[in-house]
Amino acid sequence: MNSDIKNALKDALILLIITLFAGLALGFVHEITLKPIEEQKKAEVERSCSAVFPDEEGFSHVAGFMDADDVREQISALTFDNGISIGNIYYALDDSGNRTGYAIEVTSAEGYGGDIKVMCGVTTDGVLRGVSILEISETAGLGMKAGNVLVPQLHNISADHITFTKTGSTSESEIDAISGATVTTTAFVNIVNAALDVSGIISAEGGAS
Repeated sequence: MNSDIKNALKDALILLIITLFAGLALGFVHEITLKPIEEQKKAEVERSCSAVFPDEEGFSHVAGFMDADDVREQISALTFDNGISIGNIYYALDDSGNRTGYAIEVTSAEGYGGDIKVMCGVTTDGVLRGVSILEISETAGLGMKAGNVLVPQLHNISADHITFTKTGSTSESEIDAISGATVTTTAFVNIVNAALDVSGIISAEGGAS
């Protein structure tokens, strides 16, 4: 066997060993970081759910609810025309493990500056407990006022749907718009109404058990 072949085999063997050890190292790193990542995600879910259900003891993921064909059709009919999409849904649980409401992730693609993602808390009897902003990138001084102007109004509302006004709200189901930010306000109203509708679908499906 000439020296060129020997050198080629040697180089191939070295490359194989390096690749093998690199793969093992990546696998090891993945395993040791997987649990902390999962714990961090769980903590983030707990924080976002607790923001809209501060008095509840725990939360559990509503698994498989969105997979049912009839549910997808119902939600598509509610959300398709206004850029709304439904994310994860969680049960809010009291200290006895009873379901008291639903924490629903809702995203609007029709914010002025991009997607607006919100967690909405709705009780099992249809009361909007509150909303928490998860993602927003609206205009500073206008749409970015949503946290200070809209969120405080979206608390303990008993209504099937809400609307907004620019002249001063006169009912529980009506909120005041952000001055100069109609697009942002509209996106929020659509988000909340979608969450109210979805909570109604869950209840009609027997709690999506």
